[in-house]
Amino acid sequence: MTAPAHDPVLLDRVVALLRPALDHEGAVLVDATLGLGGHSEAVLTRCELARVVGIDRDPEALGLAGERLAPFGERFTGVHATYDEIPDVLADLGLEHADGVLFDLGVSSLQLDVAERGFAYREDAPLDMRMDPTSGPTAADVLNTYPQAELARVLREYGEERFAPRIARAIVRERDREPFSTSARLVELLYDQIPAPARRTGGHPAKRTFQALRMEVNDELGVLRRAVPAAIDALAVGGRVVVESYHSLEDRLVKRAFAAVTTVDVPPDLPFVPEDRQPALRLVTRGAERAGEDEITANPRAASVRLRAVERIRPSHRGAA
Repeated sequence: MTAPAHDPVLLDRVVALLRPALDHEGAVLVDATLGLGGHSEAVLTRCELARVVGIDRDPEALGLAGERLAPFGERFTGVHATYDEIPDVLADLGLEHADGVLFDLGVSSLQLDVAERGFAYREDAPLDMRMDPTSGPTAADVLNTYPQAELARVLREYGEERFAPRIARAIVRERDREPFSTSARLVELLYDQIPAPARRTGGHPAKRTFQALRMEVNDELGVLRRAVPAAIDALAVGGRVVVESYHSLEDRLVKRAFAAVTTVDVPPDLPFVPEDRQPALRLVTRGAERAGEDEITANPRAASVRLRAVERIRPSHRGAA
């Protein structure tokens, strides 16, 4: 299979943020969302002292990235796992810590551009949407088994779909007639349920529902909620976590996790901050950084990116590295 085209978002900025943490012998970057390996290739090329441990739950992505990064030899190791398993991955490789961790969240080009995976709504395909197609429930399972109220919650929370209750009612009615199996029937239902004025704004009417189903099928927020603290805990002093988010819920979760480890937690009237209450990390980015207009024009997927980074400046108070 030929690898789909892939343009890593904010590539130069991501490498620039990671480089100070990787500029020493034996440095380790965990690329927690390896995908097709674009970010990892850039790091291995520009940070010559670093090695990369690439994690992906998608075996097909691991295979394609492994071929792409084979010229780097032992400097690259691919691991089939989800990114909340970072501590286990490092332990299995005999590594005590990471010097950098990169998350490029959301769906990859491989998943979007291969119709059979069921992520895209513009072509009829099986309603799968699993990032790891070897395990777990599919999008069809969600559509055909979730109670109406739960379907509405998923569409509202993950898709920010304002017609969620109406769509959920229609899904339950239609699945009783015939279970959902392919995307074309779902897209047709969404066209019927979303009023014409709303269809004329905000992009394709199926976009929000497909996003919501994908996030539910892959437990994306649950995995991220566990993964960011795990990545922070795994950092050596001087190490950095860099996150690219594409959804407001993801970015909010990352923002809160970073604030929790970079904010002084003492009473405001305390005359000084004791050493053991000093934050162990500092923010590297001011707020969330965005892609520029030129990059968005060249790569529309960059339009929604939010980039944040933190750096460990002292050991954690629990005594970790």
